[in-house]
Amino acid sequence: MVNFADFSKLDIRIGKVLSVESHPNADKLYVLKVQIDKEEIQLVAGLKQHYQPSELEGKHIVVVANLEPRKFRGVESQGMLLAATSGDGVVSVLTVDREVPSGSKVS
Repeated sequence: MVNFADFSKLDIRIGKVLSVESHPNADKLYVLKVQIDKEEIQLVAGLKQHYQPSELEGKHIVVVANLEPRKFRGVESQGMLLAATSGDGVVSVLTVDREVPSGSKVS
């Protein structure tokens, strides 16, 4: 169980996917450039089996923006996008149902 104080440390924001490229050293990973407010960050995500780049580019996605950076096969990820996974392996990236500016806080 996570207490509210720990949960409130997460900075969850809306980010706009600017570009999606194949990871140079991994078959299942993409490298995404995401705009959060006026800042551009890079995310590494295991979505290659579930999405084409064109399905992600331009989308407004939900991002944990204050995670400590971590390298995945030599490429740094500066946050984490949120996605749902069903029991049968279907993956759905969390998006917003109305247009909101990148950088909007999720609460």
